[in-house]
Amino acid sequence: MKKRLFGKKGAITAAVSLLAVTVLAGCAQTGDKTPVAEGGAQNDKLVQVKVFKSHMGVGTIPDANNAHVKYVAEKTGVEYQLTTTPPGSEPTEFLNLMIASNDLPDILRPIGGIEQTLIKQGGALPLEDLLPKYAPNVWKNIPKEAWDVVRSASSDGHIYYVPKVFLVPERAPMIRKDWLDKVGLPMPKTAADYKEVLKAFRDKDPNGNGIKDELPTSGREFGKWMDHLFGMYGVAMWEGSPEWDLYDGKIQYAGVTPNMKAAIGYIRELYAEKLLDNETFLNKGDVWQAKINNNLVGSWYHLPASVRDRFTAMLKGAPDAYIVGMPVPKVDGFQGFVTMKTMGEPEWIIPAAAKNKAEASLKLLDFFYDTSNDEFIRFGIEGLQHQVVNGKKVLLPPEDSRPLALGMRNLTTKEDMDIRIKETIPENMQKMVQDIFTVNTADARRIAGDGLPNTVYEGFPDIQSHKLFQEYLTKIVIGEWPMAKFDEFVDRWNKSGGDKVTQRAQEWYAKVKK
Repeated sequence: MKKRLFGKKGAITAAVSLLAVTVLAGCAQTGDKTPVAEGGAQNDKLVQVKVFKSHMGVGTIPDANNAHVKYVAEKTGVEYQLTTTPPGSEPTEFLNLMIASNDLPDILRPIGGIEQTLIKQGGALPLEDLLPKYAPNVWKNIPKEAWDVVRSASSDGHIYYVPKVFLVPERAPMIRKDWLDKVGLPMPKTAADYKEVLKAFRDKDPNGNGIKDELPTSGREFGKWMDHLFGMYGVAMWEGSPEWDLYDGKIQYAGVTPNMKAAIGYIRELYAEKLLDNETFLNKGDVWQAKINNNLVGSWYHLPASVRDRFTAMLKGAPDAYIVGMPVPKVDGFQGFVTMKTMGEPEWIIPAAAKNKAEASLKLLDFFYDTSNDEFIRFGIEGLQHQVVNGKKVLLPPEDSRPLALGMRNLTTKEDMDIRIKETIPENMQKMVQDIFTVNTADARRIAGDGLPNTVYEGFPDIQSHKLFQEYLTKIVIGEWPMAKFDEFVDRWNKSGGDKVTQRAQEWYAKVKK
């Protein structure tokens, strides 16, 4: 008997939408219809593994006829079936529906604490015995410390997921050096200096179009991706969500600290003076990126490794554009830094229901962690992901009509990043990207809560989602509420479960430190 996909009409609609997206994407592909497995086996000999990711980039979903899918199948005997959420759906809600319907993919990238839902319900497969056998490259390349952090995330000490490991600073404050030059100001050293720079960006037409359309700095809805404004006050932030770090000698939620109150006061001033994009709390990701790409934003916070496409877009309207890393401006009484999380975040989990596909799923994953496949993983297939120019492989920019490259590895060392910059970043941008990393590395610090498991939030979903923080941040910054409301937020946060979550976080930290 066929399994019913979802129990609710809306969920069925979402599933049908996903199917439609996958089919339409598949129709866009061309090529031979018979993938070949290792040793020449035909399609019926392949094991098909459904891989779920959310937050996909620009491009279509590759199907079985795609050359990239075929190559991986030839090497592994596994057909990589990429799936994602339907357009407009919320990824965490969609995954929860899949869990409720018991219709999960074979391996998935968990988000929003989904991994803990599976672990608690007995729906996650323990991996410590399977990884050495079927994914030896994953097992040996991920540091023992990371595996220990994963074990700390479950009450029984099992390894239920493969962690992300990123051993270089991943995010950075950035600023337009050409704008600084045009307004005649040096790199800001203090928060006061930075404010003067932002005023000049607002008033002196640094993009040179004769229109007062410059946005000195900008962020995204819920206050995301403007961590540089918090970091100068020593606030541990990750894409706009407060993290856990040491304050007054104890691990605490950064959102309720005096550091956060001071940072919000500064951000509120920027907003009032139109130095912070007044559409920040309305900006969807694509709108925010378009503003940066179209030479409207002078200073922002993002991923140095992703500068290439953004800079390429800038050059079309500003041939003299140049991006540099911005050292964290200093504030008296605070120790500023860039938040660094290196290991322990869930990257891949295998549902217990997909146990019969676990061997194939891990073989597929291992392909991407095998360093002998690095060149293929970086460049993909000629004509799809790269072209050859003067004998050298050059990555093609992403496009809506071009199939996405397959990928599963999320382990990055400094050596990996150096190679990635050298081989995948155009020569005219390599020094720029390397210099951003150099500046960022000097300011980056690994926070105490790196690897903190989502189990600390059990029973308190609103604390985990940061919804209360986001409400107070937004209304205080835009001036709807006074600064005094921050103290009310701290009180409400503690009374709604923050005290209990803090106790759990401190118990976890004590265990990890031992």
